[in-house]
Amino acid sequence: MIRWYALLRPGDWLILALTAAAAGLLWNHGSGGDRVLIKQDGRVFLDTTPRLDREVAVSGPLGETVVEIRAGRVRVKSDPGPHQVCVKQGWLMPGQVAICLPNRVSVERGVVIYDSLNY
Repeated sequence: MIRWYALLRPGDWLILALTAAAAGLLWNHGSGGDRVLIKQDGRVFLDTTPRLDREVAVSGPLGETVVEIRAGRVRVKSDPGPHQVCVKQGWLMPGQVAICLPNRVSVERGVVIYDSLNY
């Protein structure tokens, strides 16, 4: 039985290595613009990076919503709302939003891009 890697020639290995290096560079470049935007009652409360570990308490009409930023991830840790929908959403991926509607708090995790409509 012939192993698949025995069929690769030195030039094939070079192309694989260069492709892996380029993919790694693009992956790291894309995460550089990752942002966390926390809004309270439609106004920006905090605009930060997910690389800084912290817990942020945001006051709303019902009480305090706690947003946890840990190890590059973001989630709503606790909320005084009755249904806990934003807490049950868990860790947010880039492009996702958690909205704690009764307390008027939203947490958005997104990549910063050029926006021609709001320019």
